[in-house]
Amino acid sequence: MSADLSVLVIDDEPPARDELAFLLGRDEHVAEVLTCGSATEALRVLQQRSVDAVFLDIRMPGLSGVELGSVLNRFDDPPPLVFVSAHDEHGVAAYDLGAVDYVLKPVREERLALAVRRVVDALAHPASAPEPLVTVERAGVTRRIPRSEIRYVEAEGDYARLHTADASYLVRVPLATLEKEWGEELVRVHRSTLVSIRHLRELVKEQTQTVVVVGEARLPVSRRLLPGVRALLREQRPGS
Repeated sequence: MSADLSVLVIDDEPPARDELAFLLGRDEHVAEVLTCGSATEALRVLQQRSVDAVFLDIRMPGLSGVELGSVLNRFDDPPPLVFVSAHDEHGVAAYDLGAVDYVLKPVREERLALAVRRVVDALAHPASAPEPLVTVERAGVTRRIPRSEIRYVEAEGDYARLHTADASYLVRVPLATLEKEWGEELVRVHRSTLVSIRHLRELVKEQTQTVVVVGEARLPVSRRLLPGVRALLREQRPGS
């Protein structure tokens, strides 16, 4: 896809604002990056022109990012919102506003690229159903994360540990229940491990053990389940 997105970055801290603008400018989908240091300045800009998406900080003087997001949602044609924050406790409020994504600082280029792809998808399918969210808790903070961020799940007794690219969350749900409820989103690679099909990348033979590569994780695949996992990978790569 050619670079055709116009995005607005709103952050009151110049170093964070400049870094985010730089990373967005490197993305193949982004053609133009505008920047503002406050919600008030952003509203002035948006009165004069439209943008395809808004990347905004949460904690800012005057209107907060969540308050600004609420204002933007009342526009006739509201832009997709991506919240970028050093604090994860505002995730629930952000997703309640229909945010496309919630990215934690310090921002990694790979994670930001995923947010941009979600913006592209939201613009291409404006009437699509909202992405399923999962309620998780970590360090006493409850938040909701998109189910698509979960790369794999491991059993821990009667609990399950959900792994994303940069964190893990223990939830009080047995592995078998998640496998049943999430249906075709997951594939079992071991009696204690489920892998998200969208994050399934490759199988690798390591001495006597075959592992599946999911991001930076290398997860063992049982011999009984190996044929099914291999067939699934072949379906994802029709020419292979």
